[in-house]
Amino acid sequence: MLLGYARVSTGSQSLEAQLEQLKAAGCKRVYAEKRSGADGERKELARLLKAARPDDTLVVCRLDRLARSTRDLLNTLDRLTKAGVGFKSLRETAVDTTTAQGRLVVSILAAISEFERELILARINEGRRRAARNGIKFGRKPKLTAYQRQEALERLAAGESQSTIARTFDVDRATISRLARR
Repeated sequence: MLLGYARVSTGSQSLEAQLEQLKAAGCKRVYAEKRSGADGERKELARLLKAARPDDTLVVCRLDRLARSTRDLLNTLDRLTKAGVGFKSLRETAVDTTTAQGRLVVSILAAISEFERELILARINEGRRRAARNGIKFGRKPKLTAYQRQEALERLAAGESQSTIARTFDVDRATISRLARR
């Protein structure tokens, strides 16, 4: 069975054109919503994915109606594939997992997306290494100054409890415990 999915980003936009195209394409059921793609909570899409059965095909007018990014698209297509559900885009006809050529296109998209992700991670890691070489520190700023840390360690050595020291500096006991372990 062909299952249609239509989405517009705002309440002021109309779903009519998409609904007409999906009906003309032969969709027996159409799920529609007015919701931003950046919003992770697309209830109608979730309903469609739950209702879809093996050998059904999800049809959209354009790829950007289903996913907000290549990674999001590939994750959704992977979920559909695992459920035995096909996928077609009416505008981007090459993206059709019900055909061998369409599956090839999706595989190429997945490879490009993975390559892009690896390039991004390489740039991020290089930037972090460069920042570390330049003295940039990552993570949260210490809750205690160097003087406070030294004082807390001296008080611990004198036998004062971690809880008492933590209350004095208005920090959690775990902060003093971590300091003591170092």
